[in-house]
Amino acid sequence: MFLPITLASAAAAAFINIWLSVRIGMIRTAKKISVGDGGDEDLVRRMRAQANFIENTPIVLVLIGVIEAARAGNPWLMGVAAVYALGRVAHGVGMDGGPLGFGRTVGTLITMLTQIGLAVWAITIALDM
Repeated sequence: MFLPITLASAAAAAFINIWLSVRIGMIRTAKKISVGDGGDEDLVRRMRAQANFIENTPIVLVLIGVIEAARAGNPWLMGVAAVYALGRVAHGVGMDGGPLGFGRTVGTLITMLTQIGLAVWAITIALDM
């Protein structure tokens, strides 16, 4: 079975994860912190942004995959996946604080709404079968 939305979503997630990792590495290099967080708030924020991504993304990808398997070709699913990816980027940037700190709130809200929406969608599919 070919699941193009799931494939595209997983690829986007991989790129976002790499981007989050690189952002951590930039602070580690600049501040010469090899292991742990060194008590540096900037590093802690970036590490938490990536950890939060890793905590939420697997369930979203699973839900996208099972919904696509049950209802192939649904354009709404691609839209939800795209909004989720943008929300995770906003969250990552927002975790740095400053004037773009609102991105954290936006990203968190998008993540929660995505999970709720996909979970309800999955339940309705299960009940319809």
